Amino acid sequence: MGHGHAHGHGHGHGHGRHDHAPATFDRAFAIGIALNLGFVAAEGAAGLWAGSVALLADAGHTLSDVLGLVVAWGGAALARRAPSKRFTYGLKGSTILAALLNALLLLVAVGAIVLEAVERLLDSGHAQAAPGGVVAAVAAAGIVVNGATAWLFARGRHGDVNIRGAYLHMASDALVSAGVVVAGLAMLWTGVAWIDPVVSLAIAALIVWQTWGLLRETVEMALAAVPRGIDYDRVAAALAELPGVTRVHDLHIWPMSTTEPVLTAHLVMPAGSPGDGFLRAAQDMLHHRFGIGHATMQVELGEACGLERAETVQRPERPTT
Repeated sequence: MGHGHAHGHGHGHGHGRHDHAPATFDRAFAIGIALNLGFVAAEGAAGLWAGSVALLADAGHTLSDVLGLVVAWGGAALARRAPSKRFTYGLKGSTILAALLNALLLLVAVGAIVLEAVERLLDSGHAQAAPGGVVAAVAAAGIVVNGATAWLFARGRHGDVNIRGAYLHMASDALVSAGVVVAGLAMLWTGVAWIDPVVSLAIAALIVWQTWGLLRETVEMALAAVPRGIDYDRVAAALAELPGVTRVHDLHIWPMSTTEPVLTAHLVMPAGSPGDGFLRAAQDMLHHRFGIGHATMQVELGEACGLERAETVQRPERPTT
């Protein structure tokens, strides 16, 4: 049975566009980690001196974000390792594992924040309110640090879940710091101690909200789901409409990394493969229409030879005139 095999290394592959994108954020990671480590030390010391659980909670969260930045940076660096005979795709999946680990780290941080805040809230009737001015001043500095770090990753947030995770952590931290400023001013004006742990619980709720979407998407990626933003049915229909293709089956689309989707498909072409030009055109179409730069297509002359025949797409009938 005559089969053709095409692997997307020719014109229109688009592989390099994704491979080198994470490298441009090395400086952003280094600056962001340095800024946030300095702020963690300052905020933690201020929280201990002022007895503010809101500052300590925010410092702990920021420390988890520093670890998250380290993990994300490590994942991006490993993804640039060259393929080998054992890891034939290289270590590109490291970015998926890094994003997943980041989401889990944030959830662990939430547990610690909630536990401490509840203990302080239960004891708030006997506790003294933390110095509101100190809380507000330190948190205001956090807005600057977190906002600046988020800005470093802003341009990459749309194309890479790993980078988007770093961006969302920092952007939400800026909002959290703004909430702590409000709490500090409220305590300064009212002297009410329970405001501080309540703000900590609000911080925890915000972290859960921002982390849930990241966790769901990274779990999907780890399970080789079709990447978000790619419509499986549209891809199948586009392949079925290629000249000479009567059916598409065994179509699989999954993420090789947080930026690189991979496709394999069987194309039934009774007349046989038109040649490399057809395969390059198909690769160009997949790259430009769907952002899929790594495609492997097998051409079959007759009936589907694969074991998976449930998902098939017929070439649409064209009306006669």
